[in-house]
Amino acid sequence: MASEKRRVVITGAGLITAIGNDVVSNWDALLSGVSGGATITAFDPSELPVRFAAEVKNFDATLHLDRKEVKRTDRFTQLALVATAEAMENAGFGEGGPDIPSDRFGVITGSGIGGITTLEQQHQVYLNKGPERVSPFFVPMFIADMAPGLISMKYGAKGPNYSTQSACASSAHAIGNAFELIRRGVSDVIITGGSESSVTPLTMAGFASMKAISFRNETPETASRPFDAGRDGFVLGEGCGILVLEELELAAARGADILAEVVGYGLSADAYHMTAPAPEGKGAQRAMALALEDAGAQPTDVDYINAHGTSTPLNDLSETQAIKKLFGDHAHQMVVSSTKSMTGHTLGAAGGVEGVITALSLREGKIAPTINFSEPDPDCDLDYAHNKVVERPLRLALSNSFGFGGHNVCLAIKRWEG
Repeated sequence: MASEKRRVVITGAGLITAIGNDVVSNWDALLSGVSGGATITAFDPSELPVRFAAEVKNFDATLHLDRKEVKRTDRFTQLALVATAEAMENAGFGEGGPDIPSDRFGVITGSGIGGITTLEQQHQVYLNKGPERVSPFFVPMFIADMAPGLISMKYGAKGPNYSTQSACASSAHAIGNAFELIRRGVSDVIITGGSESSVTPLTMAGFASMKAISFRNETPETASRPFDAGRDGFVLGEGCGILVLEELELAAARGADILAEVVGYGLSADAYHMTAPAPEGKGAQRAMALALEDAGAQPTDVDYINAHGTSTPLNDLSETQAIKKLFGDHAHQMVVSSTKSMTGHTLGAAGGVEGVITALSLREGKIAPTINFSEPDPDCDLDYAHNKVVERPLRLALSNSFGFGGHNVCLAIKRWEG
């Protein structure tokens, strides 16, 4: 029974997105309805059909990491290291890590693509200068598991250590797995979440070719418009969301400032299509139902859903259908919002980014708006907090993450009452 298992709380958070480089700046921007969409600056996008994204801005890794570390890591790993430092500081641990046996301390993070910036750069080196000029650090910079690996080395975490890779559900799987390992008694503290930095020429070309991203080059700041009738695709974002999960008794004993409690984890597969969701969101519905069952909660207990809400025609419709099918009349009593309208879609980092945001929403009793709404979609008729902050007491929230390949994850997070 869930009541016999150990309780797991969030004691630290780190956040980097297109609208802020730490938790406080992100939260302020979210409540202000700031859009992260803008013309790409990392490279010249003029030859691409889509020339904008939600890039992390004003991020200088050398201000946080030594130059050798920067030279030997891909940007997605740099984001993970910096966000982890914030999360560990917020958790009250600092660089020394928790005062527990090192094998009880783990790191599990997700990334959908990993070091694709390095891959593209080193491929050009190979083509232009030959194989002997390819960096000896190419492979460790490229592979997705290097982020949790380097985090574990920095903090001396010798417990479970790996990377999850399930497209846009990657870091939600990471958080869910970390939650389970602490609940089962395998670990006491786990750094978890996800990181992604995939705004590259090849990635942009690929998503544009499959018509997955918005083509609103003239108005990038309004291109991400989840649940709006005029939505035409997601805005590719980069970023990182890190959570420190901790066993409740350990956190209470050291007087930790608890942000929220993770209470349920649901996961499923569509077994339907490479990129399209299952009809009527049946896989998403199962994941949400399983998360509620795991939490020992009823659908009427849920006050808020941080939706996957990508701003694609199929996703937003199927997620709405799944919510209405599972929650019935209560679907119209909840708030369902998509913070991707501001951060863009951070792919494998989305579960981590939105896990942090969901926890903040519960703590503050505030739901950030889904911005850029202009035209109602009769098939998407829930309360999406369109263009407004919603303030209300929140008890239980769900955070949804769905990925290409038919991966569905739902995390149930509860307000911490003390």
